[in-house]
Amino acid sequence: MSPTIPALLFLASLSIAPGPGQERDGGPQSFDVVVYGGTSAGIAAAVQADRMGKSVVVVSPDVHLGGLSSGGLGWTDSGRKEAIGGLAREFYHRVWRHYQDDDAWRWQSRAEYGNKGQGTPAIDGNQRTMWIFEPHVAEEIFEALVAEHDIPVVRDAWLDRESGVEKDGNRIVSITTIDGRTFSGKQFIDATYEGDLMAAAGVSYTVGRESNATYGETLNGVQTARAVSHQFDFPVDPYVVPGDPSSGLLPRIHPGPPGEDGQGDHRVQAYCFRMCLTDHPDNRLPFEKPEGYDPAEYELLGRYLRGGWKGVFNKFDPIPNRKTDTNNHGAFSTDNIGRNDDYPEASYERRREIIAEHERYQKGLMYFLANDPGVPEDIRSRAASYGLARDEFVDNGHWPHQIYVREARRMVSDFVMTERHLRGLEPTPDPVGMGSYNMDSHNVQRYVDEHGHARNEGDIQVSPGGPYSISYRALVPRAEECVNLLVPVCLSSSHIAYGSIRMEPVFMILGQSAATASCLAIDHGSTVQAIPPDALRDRLLADGQVLDLPDSTAHRPSVPLSSSDLDGVVLDDTAAELVGAWPTSSALLPFVDLGYRHDADAGKGTKHATFRTPLEPGRYEVLLSYTPNPNRASNVPITIRHAGGPSSLCLNQRRPPSGPGPFHSLGTFPFAGEAAVEIRTEGTDGHVIIDAVQFLPR
Repeated sequence: MSPTIPALLFLASLSIAPGPGQERDGGPQSFDVVVYGGTSAGIAAAVQADRMGKSVVVVSPDVHLGGLSSGGLGWTDSGRKEAIGGLAREFYHRVWRHYQDDDAWRWQSRAEYGNKGQGTPAIDGNQRTMWIFEPHVAEEIFEALVAEHDIPVVRDAWLDRESGVEKDGNRIVSITTIDGRTFSGKQFIDATYEGDLMAAAGVSYTVGRESNATYGETLNGVQTARAVSHQFDFPVDPYVVPGDPSSGLLPRIHPGPPGEDGQGDHRVQAYCFRMCLTDHPDNRLPFEKPEGYDPAEYELLGRYLRGGWKGVFNKFDPIPNRKTDTNNHGAFSTDNIGRNDDYPEASYERRREIIAEHERYQKGLMYFLANDPGVPEDIRSRAASYGLARDEFVDNGHWPHQIYVREARRMVSDFVMTERHLRGLEPTPDPVGMGSYNMDSHNVQRYVDEHGHARNEGDIQVSPGGPYSISYRALVPRAEECVNLLVPVCLSSSHIAYGSIRMEPVFMILGQSAATASCLAIDHGSTVQAIPPDALRDRLLADGQVLDLPDSTAHRPSVPLSSSDLDGVVLDDTAAELVGAWPTSSALLPFVDLGYRHDADAGKGTKHATFRTPLEPGRYEVLLSYTPNPNRASNVPITIRHAGGPSSLCLNQRRPPSGPGPFHSLGTFPFAGEAAVEIRTEGTDGHVIIDAVQFLPR
């Protein structure tokens, strides 16, 4: 029988026995590879280094191993499962193996649980993998991995961020923790969510959202127009006294404007705890009132619930044994919006304050839902049927030991992963793993909109269009800054690209690849920037990493066009003035930016769209982008308003556009000031498509 977690933690708390190259007199301990961070990426890195014959140590600020994977995130956010290989897939195989044992099903039978998941089944018997699990099961697997490989783990060991990184030129010599322990090494890996080692080593990084202009993106920076998910479904008054701005704002609403769409800022997507809840009466601990609880903190949610919102329980995702991985859902939920902007660079003390405030907020939220008389009875009674799982996080009051740091620092290297790489608009060199999840940013602020209603800003959920490769170059710092450090978690990525990359399976993939590169750098006597790429690729493939898939974004027969790369003045559908409901789609390529809109072949005559822009005086060719299909309308009425007056025409969207690409010329017209292109739906005989309008000087 494997040792229990308490036994493993006791053994790991003992002093590390000196290994090859280690000193016995209390001096620096020396290893080939020093991994800072006990996250899933850190453990994958350490195991890989050991399997490649290198001495390795995990120096972990945390006591518990696995980060979010053992900290409540048991409903794996992964995207395409076939993009997951190597040690990451081995982890999910070990999960599957655990649940093959009937004794693993204490509170629920395997048959009762079934095969709950999204898309790919949670349990894949053919591939011998399981993607959904209880927190303690994940932690046992991480503990077993380090025990099997006899990897020393130093816990509760916090890097001295002020003077704890010794460098010789652009090479790290050793790191020292705040309690005085020193670890020297040939190679270092920063596997923390915060990037503390990277920053202390003098490596360039950024925090917050870049502007769209920085890397030629469309989803970065402030996002008010696209923030439609986890949004208020109907108007909710934000003032203490409804309708009276002079009474002040309710708690948890930002008093200023959100900023201009596409502008960069310092804001960080919201954090939360992924709670493990249960409704099993023998394993449920009722929600208790936290110290300092104030129901006024949740009045905005109360108004939303009393207005009829019913989505509270939509992300109580079922994991085995009648438990949940409970995540944020809706406009006011477990995400503590706007309370974490200073976390990435904060001192340890300040971070503890932020974490404690998040814990109070979230415990208060659950107590409010289960007990407040202002919460509708159907929601209140159902919330009260849940509680914390008694058999999870037993040494932390049954509360997750890891806050969900969705994003903190991000390295800025010579190569930066961006939205353009994920979508296949630019090539990705030297792949070391794959991602496939949506480009997903949670909200960053809550404000009062121009109508005087509460509104959230920052949430983006857009598919990259398929699996994509992640470049090794995004894991290595600039050579002049450091030549023996790899960063698989806080890698070089834009904010919106990181929103997809930041998934736990991907972190395990990149942790393994980073360790592989570290070992090859030792073997070849080279810097991490100069290891032979063929040697890295061959070893990764030999160890089961997936570096490419036939339907990845890099292999599309056609790809989306970026409006920023097109000539003239280009207005995407997101800039159109819309009347009526125009759902979005990206089913047919090519299109401009992230997709196109259609009228759903419904509500004819009640919907129209106008593309409007100022133009310098002159003659311009006007082109409209659309994707043809037999279900399109053959008689789309279009009006171009120009200096000579309005011109009307009828467009058959079943026929291919005249080109280039998805664009169809509507003619050349004189303009002097404002230009407008109106697309209407009355009398049309199919789906009306709007994608983009281009004005080319002629």
